[in-house]
Amino acid sequence: MDFMSRSRPTVADLRAIKGKRQLTMLRVMTLEEAEAAERADVDIVSIPPELMLDPRYRDAAPSLFSMPGENFFDIGTADDFVRWSFKMVKASADAVYCSASIATIKRMADEAIPVIGHVGLIPSRRTWTGGWKAVGKTADSALAMLEQVRQLEAAGAVGAEIEVVPVEVAEAISQRTSLFMISMGSGTGCDAQYLFAEDVLGANRGHMPRHSKVYRNFAAEYDRLQTERIAAFSEFVADVNSTAYPEDRHVVRMDPAELDIFLQRVDGA
Repeated sequence: MDFMSRSRPTVADLRAIKGKRQLTMLRVMTLEEAEAAERADVDIVSIPPELMLDPRYRDAAPSLFSMPGENFFDIGTADDFVRWSFKMVKASADAVYCSASIATIKRMADEAIPVIGHVGLIPSRRTWTGGWKAVGKTADSALAMLEQVRQLEAAGAVGAEIEVVPVEVAEAISQRTSLFMISMGSGTGCDAQYLFAEDVLGANRGHMPRHSKVYRNFAAEYDRLQTERIAAFSEFVADVNSTAYPEDRHVVRMDPAELDIFLQRVDGA
């Protein structure tokens, strides 16, 4: 498929392009970011479920392969996930992200829901792999990760995010699975490169992950806008205190004759 045509890709399209070139993926949080991703020819986006349910979303992002995701503890049991995923697909989701159990992923896949799993550094499960650090740096841990990928494959998942994994391991796994592998900090041997929009835009004021790349400085712009916001509010307060606001152009006046009648009646009453 020619992705430059900007028709929305399907799961079959992603599978067909596997191993031929890398696609681009962003985590976007707002309609404005989704529209910017659309106009910038980004291929895939991960989005909050509430954005997927916004009736304006597809007007802003008609051709983005869109994948809503939520932490598994925010959704619940496998049955809850199935109901949630039906709701997402009905709202035009192209796949759903799920870091829950293999059994939960299989439940959704059995209902023909395209599911993207997660291996490597999984934030919600980082205590099992030693916290915020790379996963798969030893042969044993790399083999264990390959087994997780094979389990996802057997469960019916269509892809997996592979996060902060040595590039050699990520490439070797990607070459040995039919899953569409999405690299977050795991090198170019996978099928898509994934970054968070807040990192790309320089809006993240906290820790910057090793794999992030900042292309703009929105934090400085937000600071400038906040300074301007405070200044504008302060000027408004000063104008009210000095009676400079409201001016005559900001109010409506009554016809003098009608005003006289009104005041006579009020005084008479």
